[in-house]
Amino acid sequence: MTNLFDRLTNGSVSQRGMTSLTHEQRWGILSTVAASFFLGWAPILGKLAYREGVTPFTLAALRTMVAALLLWVTFALFWRQEIAISWRGLIGCISVGVVNGIGSLFFYTSLARLNASLASLLNTLYPLWVVLFLFASGQPLTRLTLVRLALAMGGVFLLTRVGAGELDWLGVTLMIASAATYGWHLVLGQWVMADVSSRTGALYVLTAMACVVGLARALQTPWQQIVMEPITLAGWFAIVALGLTTALSRLAMFSALRTVGGVETSLGGLLELLVSLVLAFLLLGERLTSVQWLGGGLLVIGMLLMGRDPGMRLARGNEPLEWKREQ
Repeated sequence: MTNLFDRLTNGSVSQRGMTSLTHEQRWGILSTVAASFFLGWAPILGKLAYREGVTPFTLAALRTMVAALLLWVTFALFWRQEIAISWRGLIGCISVGVVNGIGSLFFYTSLARLNASLASLLNTLYPLWVVLFLFASGQPLTRLTLVRLALAMGGVFLLTRVGAGELDWLGVTLMIASAATYGWHLVLGQWVMADVSSRTGALYVLTAMACVVGLARALQTPWQQIVMEPITLAGWFAIVALGLTTALSRLAMFSALRTVGGVETSLGGLLELLVSLVLAFLLLGERLTSVQWLGGGLLVIGMLLMGRDPGMRLARGNEPLEWKREQ
């Protein structure tokens, strides 16, 4: 089992003959596991908030604002010296936050239309988007990548076979778009984290996200109707819990991006998916059909094969040529 774990999480290192992980790599793997665990709660807590009458844009705005507020309070109390950031780092964090903020609007709007299990499975497409974005930036496209792309397309096809008139295609499209923006934010985030500490990056990325989703929530309704819908105590509990898991997941995620890279970090989607499916079964009582489970299995196989795809690994410090010329 240990040998398999090393191959999946450190495939490029093992190919060079190294049999053990460095302390930095182990910390990166632990950060990936932690980020995946907290991210796995997002669709479940989102569904619980929807049951209490919270709307998608309100949920996206409030949970991100809660997360940003928690980080600012924590930094003010314990990490005040890490608040400082360069202008270049700030611009990079804002760009990552804008992309992730738009993606979160797609995610929570889609989640209101799909069950949490199907949404979680469709969201596992984001590692494939990471691969495609790296290909667009000059990384080679291997045969194994094409196999994984075919598996992903087959998996999505089976996941959406639920009978005529039963599937919300807008919800499916929005979740695939959410996975794309999340994948781009991972790639962009690794480039930004080369110049910014992981904790500082998480602070400013979440702050930028809060501004984006807060503005979207404000523009969604006329000014005279900008007052939020009534939210129950249970609804606020779900929002605050979602804000806490969002803050913790971003701290862990950017630590992982800095140490193991974007593709390796996205491998944690397997654990994220497992957490979401188990919680959806236990807390929401959701079930998938046998055909949908087969489609989900194809997506999981594609994610496992990512650990064996050497052409798709973004080496640490590998930035776009335009960025390197400016240094």
